[in-house]
Amino acid sequence: MPLTSPRRSALADQVIAQLRAQITTGEWPVGSRIPTEPELVEQLGVARNTVREAVRALAHNGLLDIRQGSGTYVVATSELAGVMNRRFAGADPQHIAELRSALEAEAARLAARRRTEPDMRQLGVLLERRERAWESGDAASFVEADGTLHMAVVAASHNDVLAELYADLGMVLREFLRANVGERLRPEAYVDHGRLVAAIRDRDEERAAAEASAHPFGCRFVEA
Repeated sequence: MPLTSPRRSALADQVIAQLRAQITTGEWPVGSRIPTEPELVEQLGVARNTVREAVRALAHNGLLDIRQGSGTYVVATSELAGVMNRRFAGADPQHIAELRSALEAEAARLAARRRTEPDMRQLGVLLERRERAWESGDAASFVEADGTLHMAVVAASHNDVLAELYADLGMVLREFLRANVGERLRPEAYVDHGRLVAAIRDRDEERAAAEASAHPFGCRFVEA
């Protein structure tokens, strides 16, 4: 139902609340691109300026990332995530790598123990998407596909606190991967995540943890 309000500021607050709900409920998961501005105008029944104001507010708070020429993407699930992203944006890359390695190793271990058949179907779909993104040679698409697969591994741990913490660091982790990958994909940097998914499927906790911690950013570091 279209939103209505006699005051634009109040209307913008309503739109912000509705868009935030789309994010926090998982309808728009981290890494996904939200509907375009015209689509949101049609869905919400509000003016373009109101939609733009709401999107910019959520981007300022760190939930969305506006990428010129590409669209607007979900990068965090809460304002706390936005704070964490800003706090750690300038952190030592090696420290970020070590943190992600630790989080993903434990998540993969738990996923191997607790995964469900729906989890495995989702991992299979996302693994195939990651492979297609690599084969396309599109670095930006690969970063998004790789990050989404890693998020799904963490979700398969069925540890809500771990999943929320990982999601809150999502933008920092993706930015690190973008910097590591660069503008082009290099064959020598490729890492097969099929072994990680297979270990989770086989419920091999130690192998899953080892695969997750070996190359947590989806590709090997290669000197330019």
